[in-house]
Amino acid sequence: MLGTIVNAAAIIAGSLLGLLFSKGISDNYRDIIMSGVGLSVVLIGIKSALNSDSLMIVIFSVIIGALIGEYLNIEKRLEACGKFLERQVSAKSGDTSSFARGFVTASLVFCVGSMAIVGSLESGLTGNHQTLFAKSILDGVTSVIFASAMGLGVMFSSIAVFIYQGLITLTAVFMKNFLVPETISQMTSVGGLLILAIGLNLLKITSIRIGNLLPGIFLPLVYFGLRRLLM
Repeated sequence: MLGTIVNAAAIIAGSLLGLLFSKGISDNYRDIIMSGVGLSVVLIGIKSALNSDSLMIVIFSVIIGALIGEYLNIEKRLEACGKFLERQVSAKSGDTSSFARGFVTASLVFCVGSMAIVGSLESGLTGNHQTLFAKSILDGVTSVIFASAMGLGVMFSSIAVFIYQGLITLTAVFMKNFLVPETISQMTSVGGLLILAIGLNLLKITSIRIGNLLPGIFLPLVYFGLRRLLM
């Protein structure tokens, strides 16, 4: 869990730094910075999405995951969580959606990436935290930019990161036999597609409900488990 703890702390530190300098950044600079971040997220997503050769498994994972996520309405629940946290910290920005938007966007960016999955798995399987340490640096820098543009909600995404990556790490300890390289590769590819969607949303090209696509990341693991039981 050390890597996840460091990751969450880096997001908090970066967010505080971003909030500190946010008043000195004009809207024009914020917009162009967010555009740059959006393009970078698209690039990361494309690179990760091409990680697996099992395209049919990736495609079906995204589609079935979307159906599950839409039924569970995960996106709306994430937004509700963000608004709940907003009320708890008594945000008085005048824009009631800013906290939730920052929380949801940052949580998705920090959680669905390949580094979050692979790093958490490595942490649980081998005790190697190097990938999560590297992710901590990237997330810390990104949170500075996000917090300066979207506010306090970004800092609270550290809670989502801690829970999400912590659960993957603990799960990896108990599911070592199922987490073969092929399955990890497929999970990474699905996560890459979701990162790509996040980038397109940040660029305001699309308005995809990415939260409702999250179950797709874990369906390759379900597929491998079922295949192993039936064969």
